[in-house]
Amino acid sequence: MKQFSLLSVLLMVLAALPLHALPTDSVAAPADPMESVEIGLLTCSPHDEVYSLYGHTALRCRNVRSGEDLVFNYGIYNFKKPHFVLRFVFGLTDYELGVAPTKPFCKYYEQWGSQVTEQVLDLTSAEKQRLIQALRTNYLPQNRVYRYNFFYDNCSTRPRDMLERCLDGEVRYAPRPDYALTFRQMAGLCTEGSPWATFGNDILLGVKADLATTQREQQFLPANLRHDIDRATVVRGGQSRPLVKERRLLVPAGIQTTSSAFPLRPMVCALLLLAVSLALFAYEQLRRTVVRWFDVLLMVAAGLAGCILFVMLFSQHPTTSTNLQLLLLNPLPLFFVWTVARGRRSRWFAISLCLTVAFLVGALWQDYAEGLEVVAICFLLRYIRHAHDK
Repeated sequence: MKQFSLLSVLLMVLAALPLHALPTDSVAAPADPMESVEIGLLTCSPHDEVYSLYGHTALRCRNVRSGEDLVFNYGIYNFKKPHFVLRFVFGLTDYELGVAPTKPFCKYYEQWGSQVTEQVLDLTSAEKQRLIQALRTNYLPQNRVYRYNFFYDNCSTRPRDMLERCLDGEVRYAPRPDYALTFRQMAGLCTEGSPWATFGNDILLGVKADLATTQREQQFLPANLRHDIDRATVVRGGQSRPLVKERRLLVPAGIQTTSSAFPLRPMVCALLLLAVSLALFAYEQLRRTVVRWFDVLLMVAAGLAGCILFVMLFSQHPTTSTNLQLLLLNPLPLFFVWTVARGRRSRWFAISLCLTVAFLVGALWQDYAEGLEVVAICFLLRYIRHAHDK
């Protein structure tokens, strides 16, 4: 009877206590809104257009609960802006951050046959929130435009930098075996199927493009960044964890159509020019004459190409200055072409000899565009012919 009375009193005391004073697991903690959010790095493979030969990178922000799914893309540019080509030459091209739904973004690359992969990043809720807020702030009209630089500040380096700034820990990248590649070599690997695109790059790039690069500098290429992110770790509070927690294939590689390009490689064109030079040299030797129209043609072509290279010296592209190809292709022959065309003696050929020899010696420090050394031989032949005619 006594035990029953004690039990009754205990039940009465418990019933009188407020609900929050009772230990219970039935009261759920407020849900973390960032748990349903995924941040992914998208990598798009190249397709046939010249501007896409290097691939593309973007950031994906997806809310699984609400269905919001957006791509933040730092590769938006406007060809219709005034003086676009001139601004590009001088390194004054402005790109901007664009935002688009993921499905249309992937559909665009699917039409080109490009593969799109996603690396879902293992971020904390605070890091996700910080990154999303940073992207939204960057998308404001006054912030979204930036000065594009192909090697140092582009659609691949911008997402990487944004990600690194918003992490609480330090990102560590595993080393890659192709660590010693130069900017020129990496660009050439991307354009190896388009020899004239490679020629265009090589003729504009100077000595600085042949210097060794760091692993971080090599991440200007989306494929390199994807490789490094895939093997990267984040150190937080002394603990290291992989940066990528999941890998997805959003768009499988499709069939790519290749547009018809000029059938002859730059080297073939240079060899044809050399063949014509040799044939005319032999003809001139036999007839004891000089074919002036050929000299004029070479001088005008070299002078006009040299004007482009000369202008690039004032470009903000850091790798186009100190271009030793200016020794061969420069505006100087345009100042002598009228004298040569009228058949008068000209000091141009002696000047051309000095510049051409210096150009050939410069090959020790700079990799030249395909076929330019052969063109230099053509210039030497013209000097020999005119020197023999004295």
